[in-house]
Amino acid sequence: MSSVRSIEVILEKMMDMVGSSKVEIFEIGEESRHEYQTLKKELSQIQEKVVQLIEQSEKTELHSRFARNRLAEVSKHFASYSDEEVREAYEQANDYQVKLALLHQEEKQLRDRRDHIERRLMKLGETMERADHLINQINVVINYLTGDLQQVSDIIADAEEMQQFGLKIIQAQEEERKKISREIHDGPAQTMANVMLRSELVEKVLDQDGVEKARVEIHDLRRMVKNSLSEVRRIIYDLRPMTLDDLGLVPTLTKYLRNAEEHTGVSITFHRLGKDQRLPSEMEVAIFRFIQEAVQNACKHAEATEIVVKMEMKKDIVNAVIKDDGKGFDPAVKKEGSFGLVGMKERINMLDGRLSIDSKPGKGTLIMVQVPVKPPANNRVAEV
Repeated sequence: MSSVRSIEVILEKMMDMVGSSKVEIFEIGEESRHEYQTLKKELSQIQEKVVQLIEQSEKTELHSRFARNRLAEVSKHFASYSDEEVREAYEQANDYQVKLALLHQEEKQLRDRRDHIERRLMKLGETMERADHLINQINVVINYLTGDLQQVSDIIADAEEMQQFGLKIIQAQEEERKKISREIHDGPAQTMANVMLRSELVEKVLDQDGVEKARVEIHDLRRMVKNSLSEVRRIIYDLRPMTLDDLGLVPTLTKYLRNAEEHTGVSITFHRLGKDQRLPSEMEVAIFRFIQEAVQNACKHAEATEIVVKMEMKKDIVNAVIKDDGKGFDPAVKKEGSFGLVGMKERINMLDGRLSIDSKPGKGTLIMVQVPVKPPANNRVAEV
């Protein structure tokens, strides 16, 4: 009995140590999570401030240009102006130059702070992930030490979460099927029905009006079939652009945006920064779908006349910006039956990215997204 008691005492001490370690790791994770939320809020404020500074710098640059032109005019005709006017021209030009320099310095400081916060957020995200992973491992150890093996399976897989996840997948599949069904019904199916009617009409025209009239009808019939074929190809392209696998994200986006501009009549400008590189397949698909959804929303719902798409590819992060001059909306108001923004957020969340939407009724929409580029698992360097 003494040996059994000794083992029990050892197990109790081990459990106390493991439990204490679990509490400390949990506190580290919570502190990191709190700092993450605080920095995320600060990052959003900095992004807004940068936009304001850019607008203010542009206005100051315009005033500075006018002041320099005024100073050049005064210097050229120095004798025609009083000392007060000369001094005022010099002081005004100098003041605008100083203001512009201060604005540029402030913008640089904000950008440096933004980059620092982004790096810190990535580190905090990794810390939270490791803390959660360690807590899960400790829970497994505790369950094994207590002999309650049933709880191990509860930690590895929660049945309720798996059920909800499966339900979401089914719902997403049904929504996609409904969308494709609606597009086929409203497009190619309607065209084919018209083709059948027009083919019967061709026979009647041939019998009543002769060959020439029938040729005109056949020409219209051929045009309808051609349009239907184009629509089918567009639906196939929307399902999965083959160029995405063959050529990569940038060429596929370039082609898609050019086709969208021709199809909708909306002016679409695409700016790409950084060095083109191939990304993991799931990442290229998610980013392409995200930009595609944003552009389609701007064309269909926002009634935009101009859309600007910017994408910057860095070694460890991809930044994308979609801006339109449409009618805008209130992001805080959820429209019943609309899942566009939800789908966009889900795509970015799957990549551990960050999404920012700035929009107001009548003021257009600005969407910014940042997605970290994660190297393959076998190429990662182990952290000490």
